[in-house]
Amino acid sequence: MGLLAEGLLLPRELDPQAAPTLVLPLGAGPELWLVDTTAHRVQAARHAPGTLDAQELVRAAEFALAADRDSYVCAHVALRRLLGAYLGTAPREVVVERAPCSHCEEPHGRPVLPGGALHFSLSHCTGISLLAFATAPVGADVEELIRPDVIADTADVLHPREAAEIALLPAVERPLAFTRVWTRKEAYLKGLGVGLSGDPAADYVGSGPRPSDPPDWKVSDVRAPRGHCAAVALRTG
Repeated sequence: MGLLAEGLLLPRELDPQAAPTLVLPLGAGPELWLVDTTAHRVQAARHAPGTLDAQELVRAAEFALAADRDSYVCAHVALRRLLGAYLGTAPREVVVERAPCSHCEEPHGRPVLPGGALHFSLSHCTGISLLAFATAPVGADVEELIRPDVIADTADVLHPREAAEIALLPAVERPLAFTRVWTRKEAYLKGLGVGLSGDPAADYVGSGPRPSDPPDWKVSDVRAPRGHCAAVALRTG
């Protein structure tokens, strides 16, 4: 995806009901899609039985809150339709496996496709899902702006330089800076395949307007709806 003037990657918006039916080309950079899971929850629920696999349908039924269930269903219907479009196959026929765990090597790591020709990442918060696809390992994250009281309790999860940068800011600017660095960090950790089981404080990605790239990775901010931050990390090494 191309960079916008303000340095943000621009995701395409996806209606899960009208997801692409043709094979999509995949460029060298990450392909990003944004889904409004509130607006499309009814259509996604209607398509779910013929799109999701048996395990996903069971998982959806386990959610106690309807809003969580709707978000999961909509995001995963969109994911399968896009995977089908990139791979040229029916969405329900796409085989999604689990990578070996980074700690115990058992198959309960991040979702992957056999063969490794296509990599993907999915993130969602209330009402929004962000999906990323690439030919190399990729991670994506989208978050609502984090509350000031949460920032005070979680500053120790940041790299010391990042924590120092945020501490120097006026209080009114800290929620945006903290959320910005956190989405970059979580996208990077998801790309590595370790998620939050890794040490968020170990690597510096920066809290300023431009990300800092860890070795062998490119981290970019993604344009998100007002009140949110989003980021994507792509392995380049």
